Amino acid sequence: METITDTLSKESLRLFDIKIINPDDFGQLVFRFIFNLFVLFVIINYIYAKNSNRKDFYFSYFAVSMTIFTLCFLLESVKLEIGFALGLFAIFGIIRYRTDAIPIKEMTYLFVVIGIAVINALSNKKVSYIELIFTNTAIIAAVWVLEKILKLKQEVCLSILYENIDNIHIMKKEELYEDIQQRTGIKVKRIEIEKISYLRDVAWLKVYHDINDSNGNSNTF
Repeated sequence: METITDTLSKESLRLFDIKIINPDDFGQLVFRFIFNLFVLFVIINYIYAKNSNRKDFYFSYFAVSMTIFTLCFLLESVKLEIGFALGLFAIFGIIRYRTDAIPIKEMTYLFVVIGIAVINALSNKKVSYIELIFTNTAIIAAVWVLEKILKLKQEVCLSILYENIDNIHIMKKEELYEDIQQRTGIKVKRIEIEKISYLRDVAWLKVYHDINDSNGNSNTF
């Protein structure tokens, strides 16, 4: 006895010479979309969110990854495949919002969510579901290990217009560090002098500190 799916597949109902529904492809799209969304949720909500002070990338990560996934999945049938995937990496991987440059750590997570979307969308019939699940699980585990076990510190740069020009001297390095730390509460790792104006008695400094450091949790107030 034929099922409804078999009947629809044989009849290939069309509208303007386009199939109204392809049950097998549609089922695979729904399954992979939900699976991709689940992996994203684990990485973004349980790994990234718990190890970062930035919350403004939630929307971007989900939106970019879901869009890349649907774009790759729907266009996979036109045989763009690997070249198309690499092109998407090149385009979206170098995105820098004009209002605010993306920090290195956030850019890395952007690569991760784009990569996951491309893998889940373009894996063809030669890739089993076990292989697909293992790949996603391995990425989740690797990101978790890097965040939790290795405890990698994220270095942040803070630009400062410094008016105490007397401390901008090679022999007064300790005084400069101590002054910056007292003013900002940041445990300074290193300082770079960008520019000095003796006419205005000011200097443009770049102050580097660890964002997860106890004395420098964030450069926002």
